[in-house]
Amino acid sequence: MLYELAAERCADFFAKCFGHAPRWVVAAPGRVNLIGEHTDYNDGYVLPMALERCTIMAGDRLPGHKAVVHSVTTGDSAHLELRPKVEQGDPSWSNYVRGVVAGFQQKGIKVPAFSAVIDSDVPFGGGLASSAALEVATATLLEAMCDRKLDPVEKALLCQQAEHDFAGVPCGIMDQFTSVLAQRDHALLLDCRSRTTRAVPMTDPDITVLVINTNVRHKLADGEYAKRRTQCETVARVLGVPALRDVTLEMLGAAKSKIHPVAFRRACHVITENQRTLDMAETISAGRWADAGALMYASHQSLRDDYEVSCPELDAVVDIAKGLGEAEGVIGCRMTGGGFGGCAVSLVRTAAAKRLIRKIDEEYEKRTRVQPAIFSTRPGPGALVLS
Repeated sequence: MLYELAAERCADFFAKCFGHAPRWVVAAPGRVNLIGEHTDYNDGYVLPMALERCTIMAGDRLPGHKAVVHSVTTGDSAHLELRPKVEQGDPSWSNYVRGVVAGFQQKGIKVPAFSAVIDSDVPFGGGLASSAALEVATATLLEAMCDRKLDPVEKALLCQQAEHDFAGVPCGIMDQFTSVLAQRDHALLLDCRSRTTRAVPMTDPDITVLVINTNVRHKLADGEYAKRRTQCETVARVLGVPALRDVTLEMLGAAKSKIHPVAFRRACHVITENQRTLDMAETISAGRWADAGALMYASHQSLRDDYEVSCPELDAVVDIAKGLGEAEGVIGCRMTGGGFGGCAVSLVRTAAAKRLIRKIDEEYEKRTRVQPAIFSTRPGPGALVLS
């Protein structure tokens, strides 16, 4: 069973902390986005999948009005006062848990006092939705404790709101939706405007995903994201539409004289990336892997040249993967996430995965003098109650 060893380890930690076995053990995955970058806040499409890496929570009810949550990763504990309502507090990671508890309370669901242990193998800070995995694991544990099953979309939105209100991060919906709604051996096509989803079969066992963490993060990222969002909104306003989702390349070209050249390129990326995302869903479903790889390389080129959110390290990973090519088992590769560092994602032949991890690792370190972190994964399931 997926996560079986991780669940046993987390349950053992719980028993050491609290002196008895947990009543519930739950899991919620991180995610990687296969394609569809910087489209979410433009009401567009994204195509993520859940990782086979997750956050595990083991828990039980307690008497009284407080919760005690211990993190195996950080080695410290949070003490939450639940009445009259939970508030922000320390340690900082606990605000992801606190925000979800607050969301249940705001829905009129009485949250009992509880004890819990958190363990995770989702890399932190690499753009793989570790925070969403913690939020969704918390919500899944609270559903079990409160004997109240939320609608999946309602659950994902509650977790997103927790991140907004308690962690101060104005994230989109992709991370939480994937952690809740993903299906094993499927990617998830998400329409960020309508919030509708479609499971995209990715059942071919000969195909594996590599996640390559560059282990760099360039400091200019946050300000640059805000600039690009403003540029996109400005173009939409000039064209008289709610968002770039509603713009075609023909419409954009007709208005070129009214748009700053940089903003024009930003809009080009978003419009073409939306189409690539829809095309990628179809190519994956049909098993047209060469076409899927071409879409990934085109996405990276657009992010590098039109949206300008790549960096030398991400470009190096994609260049290395492309150089190895189909002959070595690489299907396609692109940066994933916000950019300026973080991760790249690659589709590869399963039989070649271990060899490719070694080759990419060696060549990337040679070029950048940075040790990457690389792992392979198949599309995993969304949140689960394990026991």
